[in-house]
Amino acid sequence: MKIYQVGGAVRDKLLGYPSQDQDWVVVGVTPAEMLASGYTQVGRDFPVFLHPTTYEAYALARTERKTKPGYTGFTVHTAPDITLEEDLQRRDLTINAMAMDPEGHLIDPFNGLADLRAGILRHVSPAFMEDPVRILRVARFAARFGFQVAAETVALMMAMVNNGEVDALVPERVWQETVRALGEPQPQQFFTVLKNCGALARIFPEIARLFGIPQPPQYHPEIDTGAHIMLCLQQARQMTDDTQVIFAVLTHDLGKGTTPAVEWPKHIDHEQRSADLVELLCQRYRVPHQYRDLAVLVARYHTHCHRVTELRTATLLDTLQSLDAFRRPQRLEQFLLACEADFRGRWGYAEQPYPQADYFRQAFTIASQVEVATLVAEGFKGVTIKEELQRRRLQVLAQLKNSSMALSGET
Repeated sequence: MKIYQVGGAVRDKLLGYPSQDQDWVVVGVTPAEMLASGYTQVGRDFPVFLHPTTYEAYALARTERKTKPGYTGFTVHTAPDITLEEDLQRRDLTINAMAMDPEGHLIDPFNGLADLRAGILRHVSPAFMEDPVRILRVARFAARFGFQVAAETVALMMAMVNNGEVDALVPERVWQETVRALGEPQPQQFFTVLKNCGALARIFPEIARLFGIPQPPQYHPEIDTGAHIMLCLQQARQMTDDTQVIFAVLTHDLGKGTTPAVEWPKHIDHEQRSADLVELLCQRYRVPHQYRDLAVLVARYHTHCHRVTELRTATLLDTLQSLDAFRRPQRLEQFLLACEADFRGRWGYAEQPYPQADYFRQAFTIASQVEVATLVAEGFKGVTIKEELQRRRLQVLAQLKNSSMALSGET
């Protein structure tokens, strides 16, 4: 029995990164011998065993053969005579196809260390094309490490798009890889890599359509809406690691991709159109409801935040209520983070102040001070409680607006 540490643990050790991956490959044994050594078998697709004391996963060296489309369309072969190099050859990228023996010696048959040092994501073999999930993984590693994808690997990814292999991706796996990418240091790189190989138009056509769509005239026209979204993602990730917020930033402008900028009359409600498209995207990929709900609200109301001082007090209160801010103040903070990331996602705006968020918070704070308990104590009952609550909250918001106008010199 020969045991080697493989995959992400080796890669991260060489980078000096902490790693939660502890993957091991065992060469030269049968499943029966693993069981006799006290390991417990798990999984049905190929023999994986849990260590009797550490409970870490130990997989027998294996090879794979493509039998049908999709990432599950493989037959797996394990045998004591399968070598470590044969096992490493089936892996996706050279930086993930390295191993270490118990003495710490590196086994690197595909020059992964050189690619790691050069910051290059390169496929191990043409078998890369057999698994469409690898397109998503390459994009995610670009978001994590900021590495460039080798030109020959981009060519393989483009071929996978053109031959329809990418269409075999299942919704759950797309979402799993996407939400992980949103939490990486450079989430915009995930979508840039997908765009460069043509996969973005197949997986997220709503986002792909934004590239080439000009920004509204009041914003800087030197970047299109797709580039704006990428800048917004970059800003959002610098502000928070909350992937719910970052997903909302990603999807807040989807409606702009459905109508050419020259046809943007004021009566077209792009915010509602964006919200509708968010709903459809989330339905397609079975996105968890907490992600969907925040993204819909940001799509629908982000411009309310940008021009909050211009809103009628009734509209401001309606917005706070639509956000469910009085019961869920944390959602309001998520909403404001997303709106600020949208504001900063333009050239020259990254360091600009965003007082709209503070105004929104102030409005929420003073409106929250009007409480139901106070009205009940004053003798209000039934429907009159709701009516009086609404009246008083509108009153304090009007006072806030008047005082803000006075400070700014407006009349």
